[in-house]
Amino acid sequence: MKRLRLPRFTQNDNLIALGVLPLYYLLLNYLLFGSRYFQDPGLFGRATLSSLVLWTPIYFLHALPAIYLRRRFPAVRQTGLRLALAMAAHVTMSSLGILIFFYGYDWVDFPGYTFNASRLEAALLVGVLGNLIVNIVHESVYTFERWSQTLTEADRLRRANLQSQLDSLKQQVNPHFLFNSLNSLSSLIDEDADRADQFIGELSSVYRYLLQTNDGNLTTLAAELQFIQSYFHLQRTRYGRGLTWQLNVEEAHKSTLLPPLTLQLLVENAIKHNVVAADQPLHITIETVTLTQHPSAKENSVYLRVRNNLQRRQTRVLSNGVGLTNIAMKYQLLGNEAVQIDEQNGQFVVGLPLLTSQLQ
Repeated sequence: MKRLRLPRFTQNDNLIALGVLPLYYLLLNYLLFGSRYFQDPGLFGRATLSSLVLWTPIYFLHALPAIYLRRRFPAVRQTGLRLALAMAAHVTMSSLGILIFFYGYDWVDFPGYTFNASRLEAALLVGVLGNLIVNIVHESVYTFERWSQTLTEADRLRRANLQSQLDSLKQQVNPHFLFNSLNSLSSLIDEDADRADQFIGELSSVYRYLLQTNDGNLTTLAAELQFIQSYFHLQRTRYGRGLTWQLNVEEAHKSTLLPPLTLQLLVENAIKHNVVAADQPLHITIETVTLTQHPSAKENSVYLRVRNNLQRRQTRVLSNGVGLTNIAMKYQLLGNEAVQIDEQNGQFVVGLPLLTSQLQ
């Protein structure tokens, strides 16, 4: 059974309450009892304790509409609407509370209390003004917190972007990849000079693309596919029949855009975490799919889907998880639709949203 989580004020909201409530108790009791409240120590103690016990829960019940409205209308631009609705709810709640005090004390014949209609009107007016002031203070604090969170998030994304650029730069001179490529080339030179020449050409294409795409945020799908074919050729030379791949990309989508080196990261991730052997070949498919949106949407979303059969390695693979994380972060920085990651029917599937225009 799902546990009910009640809304609560933030720490700053509670600090505001600690400052407001004592003053409100004094003012409410003065309006209830007049000057006698401060002149009679016994009445002062009884009335203060009564308001402390009865009014404190009423005040914190104000959290229910306040937190609901913050969740329902969280944006800073919705502050006016949130404030108006909160005022309506809080004035109603506090007015009911004031009426309960005035008529309740009269009904139970509270010692030292005499009902006074003019003081009731004054209390209701004070309740309206008090709610206005307190709501403005709460909204000011909330707006400041949201602004501070936005700055923190912007700084986090900026740092992530710098880290992504650094990872991309490291990838250009990845010694592990270069070492494996040179080992494959060394074997080919002795076995098949023609294949060795072709391998050198593909390796040159891979590193040329790595150098050319360092400065750009986006590249065309056509350029990325041309690069990944060269990259596949290098990996096929190393793994032989243990690695197969298939392209099912519609020609009309090749002019769309995506972050550079995305496909290389996904292919490398698949090879790293799965068995790649002649008797257990790893098959990677790269295809475009169109996802139908709501009828009111202007256009459907085109995704580049990369999938491979799951045959995870039995031995532990050292990984810091930056591959998929970097890809997801790049799309977050671009402000585009989220990357889709799923496992279904023995397949590991990653869906990449394709952009139809260059970012401004």
